[in-house]
Amino acid sequence: MEDQEGLYHPLHADDGGPSNCADDSRLNQLGYKQELRRSLSAISNFSVTFSIVSVLTGLSTTYSMGLTYGGPMTMVYGWPIVGLLTFIVGLSMAEICSAFPTSGGLYFWSAKLSGHRWGPFASWITGWFNIVGQWAVTTSVDFSLAQLIQVIILLSTGGKNGGGYEASKYLVIAFHGGILLLHAIINSLPISWLSFFGQLAAAWNFVGVFVLMILIPCVAKETASAKFVFTHFNTDNEEGINNYVYIFVLGLLMSQYTLTGYDASAHMTEETKNADKNGPKGIISSIGISIIVGFGYILGITFTVTNIPFLLNESNDAGGYAIAEIFYQVFKSRYGSGVGGIVCLGVVAVAIFFCGMSSVTSNSRMAYAFSRDGAMPFSSLWHKVNKQEVPINAVWLSTFISFCMALTSLGSIVAFNAMVSIATIGLYIAYALPIFFRVTLARKSFVPGPFNLGRYGVLVGWIAVIWVATISVLFSLPVAYPITIETLNYTPVAVGGLFILIVSSWVLRARYWFRGPITNIDA
Repeated sequence: MEDQEGLYHPLHADDGGPSNCADDSRLNQLGYKQELRRSLSAISNFSVTFSIVSVLTGLSTTYSMGLTYGGPMTMVYGWPIVGLLTFIVGLSMAEICSAFPTSGGLYFWSAKLSGHRWGPFASWITGWFNIVGQWAVTTSVDFSLAQLIQVIILLSTGGKNGGGYEASKYLVIAFHGGILLLHAIINSLPISWLSFFGQLAAAWNFVGVFVLMILIPCVAKETASAKFVFTHFNTDNEEGINNYVYIFVLGLLMSQYTLTGYDASAHMTEETKNADKNGPKGIISSIGISIIVGFGYILGITFTVTNIPFLLNESNDAGGYAIAEIFYQVFKSRYGSGVGGIVCLGVVAVAIFFCGMSSVTSNSRMAYAFSRDGAMPFSSLWHKVNKQEVPINAVWLSTFISFCMALTSLGSIVAFNAMVSIATIGLYIAYALPIFFRVTLARKSFVPGPFNLGRYGVLVGWIAVIWVATISVLFSLPVAYPITIETLNYTPVAVGGLFILIVSSWVLRARYWFRGPITNIDA
């Protein structure tokens, strides 16, 4: 690309045509021709991202972790802390997204903000951390849905103490494969259908959170006191960790794992109208609204917690799946049957399904863009679009890789946990890299788009970078003592291994041919 490509030149709908013309012209400035159908509104863009962040998915599937490490205090106070700092990361990303609204998102930003000398390498490392992190997110989300289905079946057949059916790991992986197949089929539909499903998913997540946060404590015969919810700190974790600060830090992972995936709004910008404004809006609104409704969900559910050790005990009816045991026992104690709780788990399951669906949408757009620039093996295959202007090969590639990543669970759950740990740390590294380049190499040369932070851009950017660096260290700490093969936190091994692979591939081969984003506009 030439030097002038990527610099922001304001374009408006009234400068000579409809908004799509301005969007297409801006994309041409960035070096690309319009190949995907641009039909998503601001609401549609937000809906995809809000469905991926999905507090029902993240908080429900990691609630046991929150109870284990600190309990109520960690969740109630940790959520707004993590939420505020995540919002700061989102603000920095939104500012850069406004300047460079392309499906490539993060890796394109890194290339443009690093200059000619460092651009290709910055683009390479950011892109691979981003796409592998996204695949790990899809793997984690859909596998968690398969596990929840396993628990729903267990409770529906009598529970663990009533002779309920416990699905084998092979059946769980079959569930996972079936879920991914459905996601691939849905994502093969035209973007107008995806827009509909995305808005349906956002509505389901939003309404579902409010229904559950009100219904569960209202049905519960016994609730916790406000003192318990706001002041109780659980140190009985059976993990050999007694230090309060250490426990609190480990408990923050529940919140940070939930608040991920908002880069989807950037990856959908080539299909979004007024992308340089609506892309950033999608990022910050999805984070902001998720923080608010997530806090309400945490409070509502935690007010029904009266016996933490029992909820975490693997001998309870839900097999130690805390949120499932809460829902089940709340209805069973009130009505003598846990059917209502199982229905509530169904609400969560549908939200997780939508989360995985939207995650595949984001994955495929990233794979499409990355292969368009020749960064992936067999790139010419993955960036093809069909007659409906859908990157269908990238859709099926993303679901296939996510399935393969989940296969590690058959051999070792430790290996699987190491794999999906990239979903949080690896993805956030990809978030931080372009922000770091924006506040260092491009501090004086960065030309913002319509959405910008003005003179606070650099300060906000540095806070974002420092936060990501901090969580990268904190979430790599041991989570149990004594440290054994089973209890070792393999996050630094997985992320470090990915880093070595990415850098090695660059040094050995990619540096000779990869030049970062390349134009596909005929001269």
